[in-house]
Amino acid sequence: MKRIFIITGEPSGDKLASKVISKLNETNPNIEYLCVGGSHLNLLGIKSIFELKEITHIGFTSVLLNIFKIRNRINTTVKEVLKFNPDILFSVDSPDFTLRVARRVKNKNNLIKTVHYVAPQVWIWRKSRLKDFKKFVDHFLLLFNFEKKYFDIEKIQNTFVGHPLLENNHSNKTNLANIISGDKKIISLFAGSRTSEINILLPILFNFIKMMNGNFKDYLFVFHATEQSKDLIIKKLKVLQINNIEVISDENIKSQILSKSIFAVSKSGTVSLEICNAKVPSIIIYKMNFLNFIIVKFLVKTKYANIINIINNREVIPELIQNECNAKEIYRSVIYLLKSPILMEKQIKDCQITLEEIRSKTSSAGEVSSILAKYLIS
Repeated sequence: MKRIFIITGEPSGDKLASKVISKLNETNPNIEYLCVGGSHLNLLGIKSIFELKEITHIGFTSVLLNIFKIRNRINTTVKEVLKFNPDILFSVDSPDFTLRVARRVKNKNNLIKTVHYVAPQVWIWRKSRLKDFKKFVDHFLLLFNFEKKYFDIEKIQNTFVGHPLLENNHSNKTNLANIISGDKKIISLFAGSRTSEINILLPILFNFIKMMNGNFKDYLFVFHATEQSKDLIIKKLKVLQINNIEVISDENIKSQILSKSIFAVSKSGTVSLEICNAKVPSIIIYKMNFLNFIIVKFLVKTKYANIINIINNREVIPELIQNECNAKEIYRSVIYLLKSPILMEKQIKDCQITLEEIRSKTSSAGEVSSILAKYLIS
């Protein structure tokens, strides 16, 4: 029986990996799996060697504070991969964890094929990493077509597979009557999946909601959470006396809620592509501690945080980063756009044009699963 070990480093990677494995199981049902993953892979019956939250850290200072714990988990993962002896080590995103494991595994067992999905953003920073990747990664699977040139220059095997969040999934419809009332306009909120992100952004978003409620009575605010972060958000919400907030973690329901939203406020990340794909106008927010911000400012060479803005080299979607990421600025930006339907329509149109440029012509998960299948028989 063929074996695949899957390594993810955060909930978004877990979600992407699950889509691929679901596709792969349709044509190759007799594969044995083991993983470092979360709830999505767990739903497919794949055991994780430890909980994903044990390695989900953000920012340089958070990583430094947890360096020994992370190193221990890298050592444990390498040991378990070698013990499992898979045909393929399939790593997804989170390169500071997943590719460190891949390098050590490849050095100890060169027969294990290493395939990495969601290439490190070398076009943003640390382009020199490519020469190192070439030594231990057999195949990179790219979300964006413009990334190819960077890997082609170093003659690294790569394939543009597109982004699965840009695919239109026709999931089962759920009755939302018990969640939302017909007279409320929905604003979707995305505070991130990592505890460190949530702890910073939640108080800001709560104050934004209070400002909105002070002037309007017809909005419902829905936090889109992961299974891991839902309890944390609900716990922090209990101390507030606000009755027009919901917290949703079910993927199917979140998708439907987003499609019915009139606006979204989202932390910077891949979820912004999902929002654009749903044709919902939005703004991007992000904040980190001062030391992390200084380090990132020094290392990162792009002007914008959001991928849509980076591709267009202009602010298609408004960004409120660091000092501008506060309740007053969020309120001002949201109200300004809600009162400007023409601007919201223009944002949606510009985003759709950009998405068409980076969208795969076929299923991203299908493309990835086909590549994995080829390595299984090679």
